[in-house]
Amino acid sequence: MSPTPAPTTSPAPARVLVLNSGSSSVKYQLLDMRGSDRLAMGLVERIGEETSRLRHTPAGGESREWSGSVPDHDAALKAVAAELAKDGLGLDSPELAAIGHRVVHGGKHFTEPTVVDEAVLAEIERLIPVAPLHNPANLTGIRTARALRPDLPQVAVFDTSFHTTMPESAARYAIDVETADAHRVRRYGFHGTSHAYVSRQTAKLLGKTPEDVNVIVLHLGNGASASAVRGGRCVDTSMGLTPLEGLVMGTRSGDMDPAVIFHLMRVGGMSADEIDTLLNKRSGLIGLCGDNDMREIRRRVDAGDERARLAFDIYIHRLKKYIGAYYAVLGRVDAVAFTAGVGENSAPVREAALAGLEGLGLAVDGELNAVRGDGARLISPADAPVAVAVVPTDEEMEIATQTYALVEKGKQRASEDS
Repeated sequence: MSPTPAPTTSPAPARVLVLNSGSSSVKYQLLDMRGSDRLAMGLVERIGEETSRLRHTPAGGESREWSGSVPDHDAALKAVAAELAKDGLGLDSPELAAIGHRVVHGGKHFTEPTVVDEAVLAEIERLIPVAPLHNPANLTGIRTARALRPDLPQVAVFDTSFHTTMPESAARYAIDVETADAHRVRRYGFHGTSHAYVSRQTAKLLGKTPEDVNVIVLHLGNGASASAVRGGRCVDTSMGLTPLEGLVMGTRSGDMDPAVIFHLMRVGGMSADEIDTLLNKRSGLIGLCGDNDMREIRRRVDAGDERARLAFDIYIHRLKKYIGAYYAVLGRVDAVAFTAGVGENSAPVREAALAGLEGLGLAVDGELNAVRGDGARLISPADAPVAVAVVPTDEEMEIATQTYALVEKGKQRASEDS
């Protein structure tokens, strides 16, 4: 008589689909958290326009692209599901553990990743006045995903949550307290998933735990922000009530005397909407020199273009001010980490931002700074008192990590209660 075969058990679901829903786009990545492997990624753009486009790239495979009608986010997610299914990675897979959603604004209420229910949706909706461009699209993506997979945990990961550890002395503006509280006016900060990921990866690069490291993180892309991270916790950040405050950015002004707005209203006859457009879309680098691509600006600088040179100098001046300010806030700095498109790829920006700060222990090694690479790396001299690092950000991996950890914690709690 042959022995009874042992029962086979399927591996526990460990895949997380990460969705970043914009007003007319959906970025997505599918990750397997057992080995932090990226299985597929893609983008649906021009949703609701006459001709939409989807670009899908499976791990180790050729990208696929098609154009057609994608009238709304429901159709976009169905198109994403169809592309994933072609690779055997469909949304109906039992290996899918959860869907993680990037949500830009969580206010003071959401300090950590949160499983979505009706109360969470209502609170995200209540925050629309402080994130009118982002939260509505984030909500649409969540609701669409819930309709497609109502049985699956949907987790909201907030851009603002990493910054909720800031003390009130950093988070509050010096305006009337009752007015500020009535209208939820305070510093919230953004790019939080990037700052969280990069600060931890910087500690890892130094061979230390996040709790033992003070880091200034410089997230420099078309949008740009700085943060002061003490022992793994954010204590200050450059963006404020909205992503407009702080560093000079591709199209945003960053810090500015608020009276400029009143001046433009009274003397320039501009409306609030016109000034909003000016400061968010026609300022920063593009307002200063007509370009918001740092590569093109550097090409123009090298060719002797004075307008591009001034734009670059203003960008660097503001950046240097924040490095110095956050050095003072932290008291002790173990590392400065450059990340995002400009931070990871522009050696001239990194060199200029730290030039003259040798007295603070900050310097870059010219040869190391010039080397391009995909991984995290140090670019400071070997004997530098403060490490300078280039750390590629991975916001999707951070969202997936937080999502999976929350779902697994929920399973463990349920198992203990049963």
